[in-house]
Amino acid sequence: MIRGGLVSITFRKLHSREVVDLMTRTNLIGIEWGGDVHVPHGEIALARDVARMTRDAGLLVAAYGSYYRVGVSEADGLAFERVLESAMALGAPTVRVWAGNRGSADADASYRALTDTNVSARRLLEEVGHPNVRTYWQPPVAMSPAECLAGLAAVSGYLSNAHVFQWEAAALTDAADRRPLAEGVAVWRQYLERIAATDRDHFAMIEFVREDAPEQFLADARVLSAWLAELDDR
Repeated sequence: MIRGGLVSITFRKLHSREVVDLMTRTNLIGIEWGGDVHVPHGEIALARDVARMTRDAGLLVAAYGSYYRVGVSEADGLAFERVLESAMALGAPTVRVWAGNRGSADADASYRALTDTNVSARRLLEEVGHPNVRTYWQPPVAMSPAECLAGLAAVSGYLSNAHVFQWEAAALTDAADRRPLAEGVAVWRQYLERIAATDRDHFAMIEFVREDAPEQFLADARVLSAWLAELDDR
């Protein structure tokens, strides 16, 4: 089953209460709370307050979107224990972390724990080989739908959640143009069908919207909800 949601950092300028209020105007259910603004790492009392606020609105904490970089953050002063404590206070079932701070082309065998290509992502997951280590997925900007589907297929056995957006760029080096989600109907229906085929539970969460506009998010949320309803009816 795929449930719809929102990544809170889509609206970094909004208070967590405003994020919740916005979500209640949609049919989406889950929020991935970000660890930079809305629920900073280590602020346990705040995490509990946000968790309560989320539940009281009839919503779910889908995940804790931390900014912990494996192999890097400890040296930079961010202990994973702080991240974990915040996630537990939120009641988050998933903690999102980053795989280091180098691309796979710059990483030797002792460093590599990276996910910037289909091959390196799958290899990392296979080498870790732990049931609690999974991966998110999102369509890489400027990659063809066929390449995106191949990447999704490569990690589908390890898939946790997905970030949903419709960005366009002619090349990986180009600035991405954020588009209404409805313009991605052809490709996103394929992506969501592939995700649903895992027969496991996932959140598909909107991340970033055109011009950071709440009204665009509401429109995108209606589109995503309709797509997910179509899947449920099959």
